[in-house]
Amino acid sequence: MTVTGSELIARALRLEGIETVFALAGDHTLPLMDRMARDGFRFIDTRHEQAAVDMANAYGRITGTPGVTMFTTPGHANAIPGLTLAHHMESPLVNISGCADQDRLGQGASQEIDQVGMAAPVTKGSWFVSDPYRIPEFIARAFRTALAGGRGPVHLTIPTDVQQAEVEEKDVRFYTPEEYRPAGRVQGDPARVRDAIDLLNRAKRPFVVVGNGAHSAEQADLKRLVEITGIPLFTEMAARGVVPDSHPLCFGLADGRANSVALSLKEADAVLLLGKKVDFLIAFGGPPAFDPDVSIIQVDSSYEQIGLSRGVDVGILGDPGAVVKQLADEAEGRDWAEHPMLEDLRSRQADLERDLEGRTAASGIHTMDVHKALRRVVGENDALVFEGCDFAFYGAPYHPSQKARRWFTNGTLGMIGWGVPFGIGAKVALPDSKVVVLTGDGSFGFNAMELDTAVRHNIPVVVVIGNDSVWGIDYHQQVQLFGNAVATELSPATRYDKMAEALGAHGEFVQSAAEIPAALERAFAADRPAVVNVRTEPSPSPLTEWIIEQKGRQGGVRRDS
Repeated sequence: MTVTGSELIARALRLEGIETVFALAGDHTLPLMDRMARDGFRFIDTRHEQAAVDMANAYGRITGTPGVTMFTTPGHANAIPGLTLAHHMESPLVNISGCADQDRLGQGASQEIDQVGMAAPVTKGSWFVSDPYRIPEFIARAFRTALAGGRGPVHLTIPTDVQQAEVEEKDVRFYTPEEYRPAGRVQGDPARVRDAIDLLNRAKRPFVVVGNGAHSAEQADLKRLVEITGIPLFTEMAARGVVPDSHPLCFGLADGRANSVALSLKEADAVLLLGKKVDFLIAFGGPPAFDPDVSIIQVDSSYEQIGLSRGVDVGILGDPGAVVKQLADEAEGRDWAEHPMLEDLRSRQADLERDLEGRTAASGIHTMDVHKALRRVVGENDALVFEGCDFAFYGAPYHPSQKARRWFTNGTLGMIGWGVPFGIGAKVALPDSKVVVLTGDGSFGFNAMELDTAVRHNIPVVVVIGNDSVWGIDYHQQVQLFGNAVATELSPATRYDKMAEALGAHGEFVQSAAEIPAALERAFAADRPAVVNVRTEPSPSPLTEWIIEQKGRQGGVRRDS
C-alpha cells in the first residue's frame, strides 16, 4: 500500500498532538493543505504570514506544544519577522514551507529563494526535506529541537514533489514523542548546587531573578525555595506568574526600566539568575543594574549562555526547573537570616502603585484611566498582551501576573505590530479566558486586518487601543531630547472602531474617562472580536521616562538651531 508525502506529514503532526495550523494558502503547500483538511486539521488562515507566526508564537508559549505554521515560498519571506520575534521570545514553533519541485532548484525555479538559509539565523534549526521516507524523522527532529533546552522556532522546507511523492507505507517508520524525546529533566551538578546555596546563605542582600528560560519551573518548587530562604524575587517574560505577584516575596516584573522596584537589584550583594540571560536588560551583569562587586549564580540549560557576558561565581548547567528543586532541597535545614530590604521593597512597590494611579491628564484621558478601569474587570485566568508602546508600558508594571502563561510582552527584540495576532493566538489557546491586547494606535496599524481573521474564525479577542496620535516612545524622545518631532505623528481623526465594525467586529469609541468602564463591559459582552478605541493624551510611560533620563545622562545630544 502506498501513501503520499502529505499523508506522512499529517500523520507525523498528529503524533505530536497537533490539531490547529496557522497558515496562508499558496501554490507550494496546496497538496499538503488539501490532505490535512481532509484529515480534520483546523486551519486558521490569516491576512499576512507574519501574523500567522505571531499567532503560533502565542499558542506555543501558552500550551507548551509548538505552534505550527504553513506557507508557500513568497509567504515564507513574509514570515521571517514573526520567526525573529519568536526566536527572541524563545517560543516553541514549527514553521513548514513548501517550494518548487527539486528538479529545477538552483536554476531559477518558480519563486525560488533560499528558504532554509533565510530562516537559519532566526531559528534553532532549519532543514530541507528532500526524501519523503525521511519525513517522520525531520518532523520529529523539528519538534524535539523546538522544545529542547531553551525553546524556540524551527523551520522545514518541503518541496511539492516530496509532498506528492508516493511511497510504500510498510517502509516508513514512525516514532511517538515518548520514544525519541529524552525523558525527565537534566539536573545540575550537586556540588555546584551546594556552592550556590552556600553563597546565598552568606549573602546579606540576595535576590532571585527568574527569566525566560525558567519556564519549566514548577510554582511549588520555586515558592518553596524563596519561602525557605526568605529571598525576594522578580520575574520576566515566560516566567511571569510562575510565582504570582501577590506572593509576599515576589515584586513583579524584573525589568527595572518599567518597574522601578526592580532597580533595587543594584543593592544586591548576590543574585541567583534562573534561566535569565545576562543581557542588556540587566546591563550585562554590571552597573547600573547591579553593583560591580555583586556575586552571580547563573542557572541555565544552555552551556553557551553561562558566563557569556561576564564571569559568574557559580555556574550551573541544567534545566532550571529541575535545579530549582535541588536548590530548595539543599536550602532546607539551614538557618536563613531575615532579608533586610523586604520592608523597603514593599514601600517602593506601594510608591510605584500610588505614582501610577495618581497620574492624570491635564485634559482628556490619561493612559492610566484605562488601566485602572481594566484591572477591575480582569481576573487571574485572563491573559494580557502588552505590545511595545507607551500605552502598554504604563500597564506592564501596573497589572499583576498571578498565573503562568497569562502575561506577555515582546521581550528583548522591541518589535511592534505583533500584539493583535498574538492576542488571537492566545485566545485560540485559552478559549475560556478573556484575552486583552493593549496596543498603541501606531502598533495596531501593522496587523489591524487580522481582525478579519478573528471575525471569520469566531475568536473573541478584545483589543484596547491607546489612541494618542503619536508613535509614543520615539515621539517623546524626539521632543524632549531634540525639541522636534520628526515622522512620529499620526492622524487624530482615524476611527479604528469604525474600521473594526466594517470588518464585522464590535467597536467602541471612548472620549472621556467616565465612558471607559461601560465600553469595556460592552466589548467583553459582545462575544465577538472587539476594538475599544480610546482617545488618550500623549504621555511618556515609565519605560520612556527611563530611556530619556539615561540618554540625558549620557549627553551628546545636539539640538541644531
